[in-house]
Amino acid sequence: MTSLQLLTNPKPSSLYSSTLTSPNPFTTKIQTPPKTFQRSKPTTQSVLQYNRKPQLAGETPRVVVITSGKGGVGKTTTTANVGLSLARHGFSVVAIDADVGLRNLDLLLGLENRVNYTVVEVLNGDCRLDQALVRDKRWSNFELLCISKPRSKLPIGFGGKALVWVVEALKDRQEGCPDFILIDCPAGIDAGFITAITPANEAVLVTTPDITSLRDADRVIGLLECDGIRDIKMIVNRSRTDMIKGEDMMSVLDVQEMLGLALLGVIPEDSEVIRSTNRGYPLVLNRPPTLAGLAFEQAAWRLVEQDSMTAVLVEEEPKKRGFFSFFGG
Repeated sequence: MTSLQLLTNPKPSSLYSSTLTSPNPFTTKIQTPPKTFQRSKPTTQSVLQYNRKPQLAGETPRVVVITSGKGGVGKTTTTANVGLSLARHGFSVVAIDADVGLRNLDLLLGLENRVNYTVVEVLNGDCRLDQALVRDKRWSNFELLCISKPRSKLPIGFGGKALVWVVEALKDRQEGCPDFILIDCPAGIDAGFITAITPANEAVLVTTPDITSLRDADRVIGLLECDGIRDIKMIVNRSRTDMIKGEDMMSVLDVQEMLGLALLGVIPEDSEVIRSTNRGYPLVLNRPPTLAGLAFEQAAWRLVEQDSMTAVLVEEEPKKRGFFSFFGG
């Protein structure tokens, strides 16, 4: 209950606040019936849509690579939740799993049994591109495209140019050009990373507030800028307000000052992430939504409008004074 108050309170003691002129995106309203009526369970209404559709900024399709450098920070989880959030807002989305050897995006989306063809079969002429695209049954404007199947060997010539060809083919397909093409980048900075970032013109850097992740993220920022990608935003994942107050974890403001990137969203630590991953049901589809699901929703909103948010200081937890402190101990 304490973390909920910290996330929803717009005062400076909260973990972060949005720079949007709209109402506070993490505000939750608890409505209880009057005493004169029969008492029922209170209902939670989350302000998600701002009573309007987000305005798409930039030229379409917007090719966004979601990367980190370090593995296990939540790139694939971010791709799945942000992608479905964009689809829920009415935008057409194609998510490309660029992790060749260890693909997991289909598992998080619950589409692992429907991937019959991949980009390798398309390049070999064994199928058409529309046959390799897997359309989500829940949101028909969301499609998944995998580069290869597990335990399969890629052709020697596959690289950044092949992925650029795939992106260009998606732009020219008969069904129409998608609004967003999200590329789930593999961990590390080897050939798979170079392949994934080649067709992108935007990047979302996912990091956690620990020194190992920040060092890798700083290295990735330099590589992205060398590749010509200047529009880089950051998502801080697995943030815990209680640890920040106890000075056991770096605050979001510290992370932003170290990396110098615009802040797209802050995802709090949430045990529902593991449950949703095992079920193949992304957090943003849960009802009622969790705090992490709300954070992914708002990150997708800011991505659409090319907006950002501002981190603020978190008040430190006052140190407890023992009995012997009265005697100078």
